[in-house]
Amino acid sequence: MNEEILKLNCNQLREKIRKGEIKSVEAVQTVFTQIERCEAKIGAFLSTFKDESLKKAAEVDAKIANGENVGALAGVPVAVKDNMCTTFGATTCGSKILENFHSPYNATVIEKLLAADAVIVGKTNLDEFAMGSSTENSGLKKTLNPWDLSRVPGGSSGGSAAAVAGQMCFASLGSDTGGSIRQPASFCGLVGLKPTYGRVSRYGLVAYGSSLDQIGPFAKNAADCALMLNVIAGHDEKDSTSVDEKTAALNDYLVNIEKHIEGLKIAVVPQLFEGADSEVVAAVKNAIEIYKKLGAQIVEIQMPYFEYSIAAYYLIATAEASSNLARYDGVHYGYRTKNPSDYIEVYSKSRAEALGSEVKRRIMLGTYALSSGYYDAYYLKALKVRNLIRSDFTAAFQKADCIMMPTSPTTAFKVGEKTADPLQMYLSDVYTIAVNLAGVPAVSIPCGFDNKNLPIGLQIIGSNFTEEKLLRIAKMFETQTEYHNRKPQL
Repeated sequence: MNEEILKLNCNQLREKIRKGEIKSVEAVQTVFTQIERCEAKIGAFLSTFKDESLKKAAEVDAKIANGENVGALAGVPVAVKDNMCTTFGATTCGSKILENFHSPYNATVIEKLLAADAVIVGKTNLDEFAMGSSTENSGLKKTLNPWDLSRVPGGSSGGSAAAVAGQMCFASLGSDTGGSIRQPASFCGLVGLKPTYGRVSRYGLVAYGSSLDQIGPFAKNAADCALMLNVIAGHDEKDSTSVDEKTAALNDYLVNIEKHIEGLKIAVVPQLFEGADSEVVAAVKNAIEIYKKLGAQIVEIQMPYFEYSIAAYYLIATAEASSNLARYDGVHYGYRTKNPSDYIEVYSKSRAEALGSEVKRRIMLGTYALSSGYYDAYYLKALKVRNLIRSDFTAAFQKADCIMMPTSPTTAFKVGEKTADPLQMYLSDVYTIAVNLAGVPAVSIPCGFDNKNLPIGLQIIGSNFTEEKLLRIAKMFETQTEYHNRKPQL
């Protein structure tokens, strides 16, 4: 194994492959050696594609040798969360109900990765149907945090985060419904970006909460996130929620990433620091001080409706989940119970036997909130609160370029620590959920470590379609610190 290759980031590796200094085949072989060394300990992948990956890498190397043009991710090994449809391998969503499901089509983001000559080495573990904050709700396996194997990697995209942190790929894709990219990025010491709702196509993403879900990248640094976003962003006619380029002109997110933002105004919400661990608060405040030294102005603001985001989210998201997951009925596709006595048992037993407890809990919550007599009291009221939360963000961005706060109130917690108390688990996303309700973009970057050497994340939130600015703000911090360069010892 060439360990020097593992020290490279996405941008560095693709340039070396393009110049012929490193063969894509060699990079892929190195990654699979690392997977063979670490996967049994970490459990990041639900499936890997070694033969197919080596074939794709050889094709990229041949293109380069022949002087042909190659895509933006020329031969770079990446991974994708297993709730994105692929014609290769199964698409399981971490659930027994889809354990043997093979998609007849690729998600748009998969098509874009392949067109960019990325090498997709595997599909990663997740909380079942992306419902969870620790990846402990997967129906198929457990994933552990590469920084401390007794702790969770975060969720629901814990496998995608653990794969990058464990150096088993150079970048990955996750999905973020209420923090499922940013919180694992925080726990695993990575940069994780949740783009503006509609920036990246959701076609082929298995739905959890359709008005909340958004695909985004995990990477080692801000520039690598920008490179991944260059590949996956853009309008898609197959997705009715995808935003037209006329509405949000596409950017090259890499072109200006090295340029500091002059006169940067950062909003902070003092009361939001009260719920976080002292070490998290200290690291985030220290990060804000670094921005002040770079010339940023700090503006204190109030966001009075922010505290209602968890309550609103768990009504809206579960209502949408109740609707979206009705299709798993034992009839159309997926798991079917053995020897049912009638069609009612086909439906009820298939779901009872193959869906996990957290998924069932959320389906029941959502069905209840949508039921006759409760719709106005719960779901409709939650939608009204969602609009108030959006108004908080609108007011904030009239005063500042971005908002900064912790990504998570704690660092990575122990495996099993919160599984017995769902409400405690839900509170892991207290800082991230409002972003999805508002549809705005946010990025989590490493900003320190606690006394157990566990990463701490800083969340930077921007207004709609300001990903280019957010990534530049993230890069400003990276020029002054080295937290993003630290790697777990495996």
